[in-house]
Amino acid sequence: SDLRQMLATKSVENIQFLPFLTTDVNNLSWLGYGCLKQDWTLITVNTIGAALQTLYILAYLYYSPAKRPVLLRSLLLLAVLATGYGYFTLLIADTRTRLARLGLFCSVFTISMYLSPLADLAKIVRTKSTRCLSFPLTITTFLASTSWTLYGLQLHDPYITV
Repeated sequence: SDLRQMLATKSVENIQFLPFLTTDVNNLSWLGYGCLKQDWTLITVNTIGAALQTLYILAYLYYSPAKRPVLLRSLLLLAVLATGYGYFTLLIADTRTRLARLGLFCSVFTISMYLSPLADLAKIVRTKSTRCLSFPLTITTFLASTSWTLYGLQLHDPYITV
C-alpha cells in the first residue's frame, strides 16, 4: 500500500523510510542464514523479500525531495551488512558456530522489528483511534509470523521458530 501511495501521489509524504530499510536488513540476514543452512525455502522467500524491499527503497529515493538522508541511511545499511558479512564469514570459521550466531542475530533483529510498532500501539490506545494502524499489514504480519513459527517448529530450528 505504501508503494501504491508513492506511485499515485508521486510523494513520500506520510511514509516512513525506516521500515523499508530494516525489513531489507532482516531479509538479507535471513537470506544469509538460509544460504548457510542450505534451506531453499528461506533462500527463496528472503531473496524475493529483499528484492521487493530494494524496489521500495528505490521508489522512496526517487520520490523523496531530500535524497541525501535517504542515500546516507542506505549507505549505512550497506556498511552494516558488509560488517556483518565480514564478522560472520571471516571471523567465525566453524560453520555450526556461525549458524548459531547468525541465527541469534536474525532472531533478535526480527524481534526488534516486531517491537518497533509499539509506539503506534501506544498512540492507538492513547487516542482511541486506529487511524495510524494498517489493518492489512497487521493481519499479513500475523499470518506470516505464524507461518514462520510453524515452519521453525517443523524443522526444530529455534531461531526460525522465534
